[in-house]
Amino acid sequence: MDLNQIFNFAVERFPNKIAVVDGERKYTYRQLGKEVNSVASSFHKIGIKKKDRIALLLKNRLESIVIFWAIQKLGAIFAPINSRQSQEVVHYCLNDLEAKLIIYEQSTEILINKTKFKERPLLLNIDGKGDINYSELTRLSSNDFNPNEINSDDLAVILYTSGTTGRPKGVPRSHQNEYSSSYAHIFQCHYQLHDTTLGVMPLYHTMGLRSLISMVMLNGTYIIQREFDAYDAVTLIETEKITCLYLFPNMYYDIAMLTDITSSYFNEIRTIAYAGAPMSKRVVQLCQDIFQPSYFVNHYGSTEVYTFTYCDNIDKKPGCAGKPGIHQNIRIIEPDIKRTKTPEDIVEEGKVGEIIVNLQSPEAFKGYWNKPDLTKRSVVQSWYYTGDLGYIDSDGDMYVVGRIDEMILCAGDNIYPLEVENVLMEHPKVDKAVVVGECDERWGQIVVAIIVPSDDTLSVGELDLFCKNHPILSNYKRPRRYIFESTLPKKYLRTKTFV
Repeated sequence: MDLNQIFNFAVERFPNKIAVVDGERKYTYRQLGKEVNSVASSFHKIGIKKKDRIALLLKNRLESIVIFWAIQKLGAIFAPINSRQSQEVVHYCLNDLEAKLIIYEQSTEILINKTKFKERPLLLNIDGKGDINYSELTRLSSNDFNPNEINSDDLAVILYTSGTTGRPKGVPRSHQNEYSSSYAHIFQCHYQLHDTTLGVMPLYHTMGLRSLISMVMLNGTYIIQREFDAYDAVTLIETEKITCLYLFPNMYYDIAMLTDITSSYFNEIRTIAYAGAPMSKRVVQLCQDIFQPSYFVNHYGSTEVYTFTYCDNIDKKPGCAGKPGIHQNIRIIEPDIKRTKTPEDIVEEGKVGEIIVNLQSPEAFKGYWNKPDLTKRSVVQSWYYTGDLGYIDSDGDMYVVGRIDEMILCAGDNIYPLEVENVLMEHPKVDKAVVVGECDERWGQIVVAIIVPSDDTLSVGELDLFCKNHPILSNYKRPRRYIFESTLPKKYLRTKTFV
């Protein structure tokens, strides 16, 4: 199964169903299919071939959706770049791709410096003049070319992920990867035929692609929001009768904190799902109260594999990452930053270790783009070493507690920052908390907590007593130093976040 087939089937199945809404522009599947064919024909005419990399610096918009499916029709490779990055990082990605065509808009034109290309690509400015004009792409007949034969193992997408260190790395994903991941997403989030979702997650993120492809597979409707704004999101959710959401936790928080919003705005919502960062117990309860979903899903995964695990009753087990996805096999092995442990070094139930994922899954990539050394470090005996730390409880559910490179070693004991942070966040006077290790001559490292109070009356003594008396925090894990800040300095921000 390839993405072009999926799209064609959707157009034939329900041609009159609304596929995409972008402000005042609404396309049925028939209209979308016609424009996709025209753009694909035009791309073919200017020399775009199978396996060519097409880079995009676009916000979510109707043209982005058309271009995505047109690229799939040609067997070319869709390579969206995060336009919030610096020009230097963007050009690193563009040159790493050896992009044949770069598509951008007025707001991202500043990121392109024509003198920095190894070989000059074609340029297409959606909002203005480039080597090609978008309006001209839509004028050709849809019968101007014969689509290439596409195999399920052919690459469909390359997504760039920054990880924890170094330059961004390209993650090549095949048609099979994207189809299987979207199928799993539909199943795990309890989506239904003709669902409607908010298309605000950017297409350079795996969550954005999942929202788009899953809606097409279900002949659903993809409601575009170009930039996230909580109030505008609520307006779209209500007026477009949106049934499912897949967002970052901070987006749910922003919506839930609107003072004039009640659950009546979300009558059609059935599923809310999140990924990419932890969601505190307080925010889980806020979301449960205001959205009142039938399904509340926490998805834990990565760009490389998509699903590791998922929990579809997060309201009952806050912080839980759940059980392996429908295509997955997960293990937790002895943590070792030097990666000397094998997939057979499995820890006992309840003990923290490194999470590894079996790459036999149809959702899993085969290795990083142009980076064999990095692939070798991350893949051992067909297992992907995530670098995440977690444990499995007596129900067989997984909890993620941090990163192996952020583990604090205090007098021979392993301490995981997220575990301590979750306790600190339970204090009613704490707004934000980050825990780090600090070198100590006696102990090796000590636990230091950086706190942003929500109440100026919070004192070190009060917070320390709270930690001492907490039922699940062992005393040796308690912070030995507290730093109060008005905001979190950048040096304390997490390099990677967890579900």
